[in-house]
Amino acid sequence: MEYGLKRLKRELVYPGKVLDFYKDTMELPDGHIEEWDYLEHKRGGACVVPVLEDGRILMIRQYRPAVDRETLELPAGARDRDPGTGQLEDPALTAARELREETGYTSSSITHLVSLRTAVAYCSEFTEVYLAEHLVPAGDQILDEAEEIRILPCPLEDLLEKIYQGQIQDAKTVAGIMAYHSRLCLRAKQK
Repeated sequence: MEYGLKRLKRELVYPGKVLDFYKDTMELPDGHIEEWDYLEHKRGGACVVPVLEDGRILMIRQYRPAVDRETLELPAGARDRDPGTGQLEDPALTAARELREETGYTSSSITHLVSLRTAVAYCSEFTEVYLAEHLVPAGDQILDEAEEIRILPCPLEDLLEKIYQGQIQDAKTVAGIMAYHSRLCLRAKQK
């Protein structure tokens, strides 16, 4: 399909560590020219829904400066690059690494749940969401110097209620919890 909206130019305004900020020159369908913002996410990320044997989900609480408040989220992080090849790690490995680092647990069962783009209007960020079951405690958290993360096991029903009440707004967390809930509903129907 042909669109009247066209990008005429993309100009790097600021190169960042994880994000590059661009200014796009756009021609609108009526012929007017506008400048739009665009963020290139350099690595993408992975998120994990860690489910304990009793069905509770391991959530993390942390302060997020961008929204100036503490948030309740699923463990997640950016994909690492291999220092030798520059290749990005497999997102399933990112999910397993973030699970271990942020919660102190490992899993023998990590399966893909859903793929998402968090803000398609202005950002290229891509996140793969995984389900981690059969969790095993593996020791203390392995946090970066800037991370202050508290672990909070939560029943699924409580998390769904927090989503519906607007208390959980993080896109990857909402998508992960809803995808997991959907999977449980499908499993129940198949029985």
